[in-house]
Amino acid sequence: MAYLDNIQTFVRVYELGNMSAAARDQRISAAVASARISQLEEHLNVRLFQRTTRTLNATEQGHMFYRGACKILEAVDTAEAEISNVTMTPRGSLFVAAPLGLGRRVIAPAVPTFKAQYPLIDIRLRLSDRKLDLAAEGLDLAFFLGIPEDSTLRIRKIADCPRLLCAAPAYIARRGMAESGEALVRDKHDCLNLRYPGAPEFQWPLQTPDGVRRFSVHGPFESDDGDVLTGWALNGHGIILKPVFEVADYLATGALVPVAKAEPPVPIQLACLYMHRRRQDPKTRLLIDFMAERIQTALK
Repeated sequence: MAYLDNIQTFVRVYELGNMSAAARDQRISAAVASARISQLEEHLNVRLFQRTTRTLNATEQGHMFYRGACKILEAVDTAEAEISNVTMTPRGSLFVAAPLGLGRRVIAPAVPTFKAQYPLIDIRLRLSDRKLDLAAEGLDLAFFLGIPEDSTLRIRKIADCPRLLCAAPAYIARRGMAESGEALVRDKHDCLNLRYPGAPEFQWPLQTPDGVRRFSVHGPFESDDGDVLTGWALNGHGIILKPVFEVADYLATGALVPVAKAEPPVPIQLACLYMHRRRQDPKTRLLIDFMAERIQTALK
């Protein structure tokens, strides 16, 4: 297994371009990661990386070995998946990501139940509203709202998630009710937006009598945490665009009320993304099936 460990570490160093980052990803020390690369280079009798105090770049032999190393790891994954299918005892760790709202309300509460059913599978959950790179961050799968940009990923659609615009009664009392997308822009309503590195410009797609239209909206606050936006809205600071399930409790109590009901936002796709080579992994399929059922129930 030592040689396989060395190959796994090499692949992560290559993909992340940083020894320390790869070590953290592998849950080992930087010294151990460096030693594994050195052992691999000694075994192959080539230099895989050119190292300086500030940079680390793969050599020509490193690029060549990476392609073969990925095939080796994929073959091992496939073999383990076949054994798990035969023995019906899927095991190992799954590194999973989800948006904050979905993760906190649906995914995280269901993890202990999944673990009770499949005690040999460990879940490592990461919650974030920012755009994630599955390969670079060592993720097995990610639940996702929207349309993925990376066409190399496999995608399983779970549901179309209805959304709405809403605000606190205090905000509406102060600024008035926005009845349409045109009113949002014309009256310069305070629209609270999700912003993270690489996020697109703020345009809210609404279903108008003339079809879907995108409205460029602005506001005084923005955050990369969707729950922070909800908190601001609850305190009367503006209008938010949210999946209905995230704000259903606040709508039921009247803490938030719908805005521009005649022109609701376009529903957003809720899906699961995973690396192509993970498609045969039974524990990946088990988790996706398990969570898809709970997500669909939560959206009803």
